[in-house]
Formats: sequence, structure tokens, C-alpha cells
Amino acid sequence: MQKDTLVFDLINKELERQRNGIELIASENFTSLSVMKAMGTVATNKYAEGYPGKRYYGGCEVVDEIENLAIDRVKKIFSASWANVQPHSGAQANTAVFLACLKPGDKILGLDLSMGGHLTHGSPANFSGKYYQAHFYGVKKETGLVDYEHMEETARREKPKMIICGASAYSRDWDYQRIRAIADEVGALVLADIAHPAGLIATGLLNDPFDHCHIITSTTHKTLRGPRGGIILLRHDFENPFGIKDPKGKTRMMSSLLDLAVFPGMQGGPLEHVIAAKAVAFGEILDDSFKVYGKQVIANAQAMAKSFTDRGYQLISGGTDNHLMLIDLRSKKLRDGQSVLTGKKAQETLDKAHITLNKNAVPFDDKSPFVTSGVRVGVPAVTTRGMKEEHMETIVSLIDKVLMNTDDETVIASVKNEVQEFMQQFPLYPELG
Repeated sequence: MQKDTLVFDLINKELERQRNGIELIASENFTSLSVMKAMGTVATNKYAEGYPGKRYYGGCEVVDEIENLAIDRVKKIFSASWANVQPHSGAQANTAVFLACLKPGDKILGLDLSMGGHLTHGSPANFSGKYYQAHFYGVKKETGLVDYEHMEETARREKPKMIICGASAYSRDWDYQRIRAIADEVGALVLADIAHPAGLIATGLLNDPFDHCHIITSTTHKTLRGPRGGIILLRHDFENPFGIKDPKGKTRMMSSLLDLAVFPGMQGGPLEHVIAAKAVAFGEILDDSFKVYGKQVIANAQAMAKSFTDRGYQLISGGTDNHLMLIDLRSKKLRDGQSVLTGKKAQETLDKAHITLNKNAVPFDDKSPFVTSGVRVGVPAVTTRGMKEEHMETIVSLIDKVLMNTDDETVIASVKNEVQEFMQQFPLYPELG
């Protein structure tokens, strides 16, 4: 078979893009070479519908061992009693939880997408908002912090079957104990979607949701630094309090209902090559060096937040406890003193300089989601590249230079060259040539 030079040439171009640019998308990271090697193996050839020891295909004895290893490692990371490592993504992990725990039309309560929430927490554009009655809590306008009073009031009024905590653009830690108290009062389950801060929770650097939240979902990339995929976890198994039964009408423990929701409920054969890569990543997380990495992520995020603030940028909630920050650009005027930056303009201009981040709505935004008033910035990827606090100042200065000269192609080209030279200090996958 001839090599597909077109595709592999494009892959090499992507490698060079990643090497030469500053990656600040909060949901992205760089896996180890070992994780990528595991993904690109013969495990991709194996169909393995079902679970270890209970497959619908023969020849699964080896992939059973791989999947069991991934399960055992992730349970150890989070001191969990049960785990499902098959979800293809965090969104599919959330889908499975809804399928296991709720009936169409049930009420759910999540953080509003416009306030930093996630599509799968009830957005009308998503299945979660189409099949369930979605209600929302937000953040306080004055502080940018989660409005727990609003959450409580809404929960008491609407009596949701599930309260969802977690976000895609929230820079502070969560009060899981308070959320559980609200849920217990109204008879709701608590789903904690920890996709963003999971790596910092795994190493004890942020509050632990497991003893307060019934079910935990996460992606395996972002701060966990693994392949793209999802997981579902329980620290304590329990019977479904809403009397949800399996397809045969049998009452089961939550772990069994969740397994059935993943397969055959919403997925077919698991991606065993990705599960192998998850197992490798989980092994890396169990090493003491990963906690050192987590501490550096938080230190870098706080150093970057200070650098932005010192330059007059307004950060939602005033700073960060985790790996990301949300910046409201409306307070930052351009050099003419009149023009206001938008998230769209900032993202597109920074792309030209090989600095990658994403436009993002800010709480109480007056612009559309396609334009936005803010940008979301994260440091997991640059921390993986080996950067420390002093490098955050350099990055922010380069960003500021571009944003203050969005229509000056000469300045943007100059920053692009600075970025490429700066990134030579932090080699990415030198083994790949």
C-alpha cells in the first residue's frame, strides 16, 4: 500500500504549527509521545462491544486486560469504587449519565452557557436542552462567582431531578458540599462535570467533588493530559433514587445503569486504542511528577492573570484558582481610546501571530456568541512545554502588543517571528524529527 503523502504532509504541517505557536486554548494540552504511540497501535483493529469478560466478540482477552488496567488506574487516581472508560468524549459521558438517571422531560439545573457553562448542561442547542426541561443558575454580576443563592432558589422552585456543576469557562473552585446540601433538600442527584479541572482535582490541588457529588464525568485530555475521550466515575455506588429500571424492568445499582447507558445505550464498540492511550496517561498521572506539573499549572495561571491585570485587562472573578481565566475585553480600549476589542477580533488577529486562544462570551455579554466580548485563556499546554511563571509575562506582553495593533500587519508579523523564536526554547516532540 502506497503512503498517503497528502495526509501525512498535512499532519507534519500541524506538528510544525503546534511546535511554533503558543497554545493557550484552555481545553487543549500536549500528550506524551507514549500516549500517542498507544493510540496508533493494532488495538484500533479490535471490535470489543461489551465490557471486559462480557464481550459480544471473540478474541478480546488482550483488550480486556488493557481496559481493566485503565479502569484500575483511574480508580486509584480518584479513589473511586467504579469507573467506565469507554465514552468517546466528555459530551458522551454526560449523555450516558442523563440516559441512566433521567426520563425525557425531567428537570435539570445547570450553569448557564452564557455564564461559563457547557453545551451539555442544558443548552437549547444541545440534546440536554431538547430532551429535558433545563433551568439555569448563573454568576453574580459584581463578583463573577457562582451565585449559590440563585442556585438554591431555582432548585427549591423547580425541584430538578439533577443539579449539574462544572463549567467550560469558570476560573474558580466549586463548593461541592453546599451544592449537595441544596440537592438533598430538593431530592436531586448531583452530577459534577470536572472535564476542565480534573488533573488539578486528581492531585489534591482543588476541592474534591467525589464525597459530595453522586456522579462524576470528565474528559481525559485538558488538565489530565491524556488522549481525547471521556470517563464516568463513582466513589460510592448507590441505587437510583428515582426508580429508573434497566430495559428489562429490573432495578439495578447506579454503576450497572451507567454501564448499560454507555453500551448499548449510546455507543457501540469502544475505541480500544484510545482506551490503551488512556491507560498510559493514567499511569503518568499516578507518578509524583504529575503533582509537580499541576502545581506549576496553577502558578502559571496566577502569574498570567496578574500580568493581564497589570496591563489593564479585566478578568472575570478577578483572577483564577485553576488553569484558565476569562477576560472581558470591553474594558480594554485600543490606542485611539475609542475602539473596543471583541473576542472574535482578538482570536483572529492573534492567530496571525501564532498565538492560539478562543473567543468566549462573558457573563452578561452584550454581543452575540459568534462575536463575544471576551477571550478564554488557559495554561496547561504551555506548562507541558516547560514554561514557568516568568514566561507568562513574556506571553502576555506579546498578546498585548498584537491586541493594541490589530490593524498593523507589520507589528503582527514581527510578533509572529518573536513567537517562533521564543518557542524554540521549549521543544515539542523532538523525537519526531
